Amino acid sequence: MQLALVGLSHKSAPVDVRERLAFPAEVQADALSQLLSVDGVLEAVLLSTCNRTEGYVVVTDDCNGTEALGQFLADYHGFQYAQVEQYLYSADGEEVVRHLFQVAASLDSMVLGEAQILGQLKEAYDHAFVARATGRVFNKLFRQSFEVGKRVRTETAIGAGAVNIAYAAIELAKERVFETLVGRSALIIGAGDMSELAATHLKANGVNELMVANRTFARAEELAARFVGRAVPFEDRYQWLAKVDIVVSATAANEYVITHADLAPAVARRRDPLFMIDIAVPRDIDPDCADYVNVILYDVDALDGVVAATQAERAREAKRAEAIVEEEIRGFERWLEVMEVEPTIAAMRAKAEAIRSGELARAMKRLGGLSDEQQKTVEMLTQSITNKMLHDPTRHLREASEGQRGVAVVETARYLYDIAEPEDSNTGFRLITRLLGRRPRAVTDPAD
Repeated sequence: MQLALVGLSHKSAPVDVRERLAFPAEVQADALSQLLSVDGVLEAVLLSTCNRTEGYVVVTDDCNGTEALGQFLADYHGFQYAQVEQYLYSADGEEVVRHLFQVAASLDSMVLGEAQILGQLKEAYDHAFVARATGRVFNKLFRQSFEVGKRVRTETAIGAGAVNIAYAAIELAKERVFETLVGRSALIIGAGDMSELAATHLKANGVNELMVANRTFARAEELAARFVGRAVPFEDRYQWLAKVDIVVSATAANEYVITHADLAPAVARRRDPLFMIDIAVPRDIDPDCADYVNVILYDVDALDGVVAATQAERAREAKRAEAIVEEEIRGFERWLEVMEVEPTIAAMRAKAEAIRSGELARAMKRLGGLSDEQQKTVEMLTQSITNKMLHDPTRHLREASEGQRGVAVVETARYLYDIAEPEDSNTGFRLITRLLGRRPRAVTDPAD
């Protein structure tokens, strides 16, 4: 088996490409089903956020995972592979583990140290788990990635301060348009996590009138109530665009929720500029809206400059986070090694039991005339000897599996007990050599 990753992010592709290659929640089950139907794909997870789309797979040894993933990504969204190839990055083996852990630690985010990615990663895994797209490898790997994210946030200061995409958007409003947001009014379209963050930063910066519009009015009411705001019907959003100073849109819609043509009447009624921030992917606001003289529109890609100014403060902590990532990679490797121990121990015990029972049967024929009680005593005696002979080797194997000599010790035990390499390629040693793409440590041939 092998690990493979193909993706695109804010580093490799503009927002108009990212939005066309996204996997929103409503298509995850179908997309995962189609991905699993690709020959050689055993497990799969699709991560899709406003800043990245990534596919993770476990594939058979005869399957080129990065090629299969890249082709699937293009095919599923109706593109030729050549049309998207330039925007994609890929990895296999240990680099997949490292990249996933870096994503979970927010080391690969537009905003270094932002907290939202961990929840988005969990959501992606949940989709895959419910769709039965994960197995033993990804169940372990992704759950460990969550622990990586938690460790980085608790053991470093990389997440200090309220810095995220929503925060950057509000900072942009202050820097580019308004000197202060005190006394300003704002409309938030959407009621998800990013909308809540936007509301938090808007209120913290002095916005006194906050409206929330959402297709599900009850959710708009809930969010508005938490910030002493006002829920407004989604269908009335254009009326409010003629009145408010700031609009932040962060829905999960697949089409524009604000169009160029429908915005025209609201713009005509305004005297002051309308500052619009689109932090959704796919985008919520028709880019042509920026053509109006008194409309200032920014999407997620425009936040790069604001975000860059916040990164220096967190860069120092990133080194500590990287150390945690490397430590957790070694932890995942140890788990793979432990997976190898149990099949070896089972094979040792099976071989010992076969020898014991065979020799006992022959001895019973020679002894003859033993009572049932005497036969039971001899049976127990041979079992006790076998168990005692295997006790120390079993204990040492389990202990060694968690240390640096784990693979070498397991191989030595197989050599000494003449145990064949398991046919099951899911065992730990083969997972180390194939999933991670290398032997994790120098191992000498036990026959030398």
